[in-house]
Amino acid sequence: MKTLKGPGIFLAQFVGDAAPFNSLDSIAAWAAGLGYKGIQIPTWDARLFDLAKAAQSQDYCDEVAGICAAHGIAITELSTHLQGQLVAVHPAYDAMFDGFAAPHVRGNPAARQAWAVEQLRFAATASRRLGLTAHASFSGALAWPYIYPWPQRPAGLVEDAFAELARRWHPILDHFDSEGVDLAYEIHPGEDLHDGVTFERFLDAVGGHSRANILYDPSHFVLQQLDYLAFIDIYHDRIKCFHVKDAEFRPNGRSGIYGGYQGWVDRPGRFRSLGDGQVDFGAIFSKMAANDFSGWAVLEWECALKHPEQGAAEGAPFIAKHIIRVTDHAFDDFAAGGEDRALNRRIMGIAENGA
Repeated sequence: MKTLKGPGIFLAQFVGDAAPFNSLDSIAAWAAGLGYKGIQIPTWDARLFDLAKAAQSQDYCDEVAGICAAHGIAITELSTHLQGQLVAVHPAYDAMFDGFAAPHVRGNPAARQAWAVEQLRFAATASRRLGLTAHASFSGALAWPYIYPWPQRPAGLVEDAFAELARRWHPILDHFDSEGVDLAYEIHPGEDLHDGVTFERFLDAVGGHSRANILYDPSHFVLQQLDYLAFIDIYHDRIKCFHVKDAEFRPNGRSGIYGGYQGWVDRPGRFRSLGDGQVDFGAIFSKMAANDFSGWAVLEWECALKHPEQGAAEGAPFIAKHIIRVTDHAFDDFAAGGEDRALNRRIMGIAENGA
């Protein structure tokens, strides 16, 4: 068994224009001061990271790694969640997702998609230059508007959507493979890859590609009432990244999973700071240890109630407390009698001649 690494923290929810959140050096120092050992870097924020430069320059990557190392911080993974979303955008969401793109491609879906693909390719190369083996992203979505089967979906619509999604992602996955990096899709509502069934659909469509993997975040499974522990049992071989995020689901007589268009404070299903929700992290970390997950446990803080700095401060000790230092021997080895094949045969009543 392997001991996973951590605690880490995803920086996307904390970057800002004020110190210490406005530069890689100061935010790494802040994270280290809270007890974090790793940071997951959002690659769309130039205040922290220049993705194109990282793909082109080993010196720049060495500089970035050095800035983090000076504070005792490792880079856990790079993230292209926003860029990955733009690899596949249904026209219904064009306007809402346009802000995820660079200004020069906004309003032009074809140019925006090409830019997103280039960003993913940059991320694969930059990850390799940084010595990383996994990368976090979103899949985007073409079928999401049709998640509820009313009106009845035309025959083949879902199959065609996943075929097109696979056509767009397969060359990207091949590039990740050439760089020796796993692409871990966060299984997330709003993405075509939002549960185990849809991940399997996609995996089939890309021919079981070895680099098509999973970012596991139990909070999204609480909100859709999916068994997040059984998910690990089924897909542990494909889980390459781990977001430690809490959530709660408290349905009532007026609203349930769909949420009634309410804001996060009032929805029955909502994200919470670590320890404030319903996720059984003890069981999750146990399953991760039993299945040899050797990646990072990374806090993704989201909560409708708590201040982010309080959530970040509480997150590091929470994760550290749950990390299991795996044993290198069985607990009852003290009573072991050693190997004695003759004794085994006597215990089972097997004669020397096999009778």
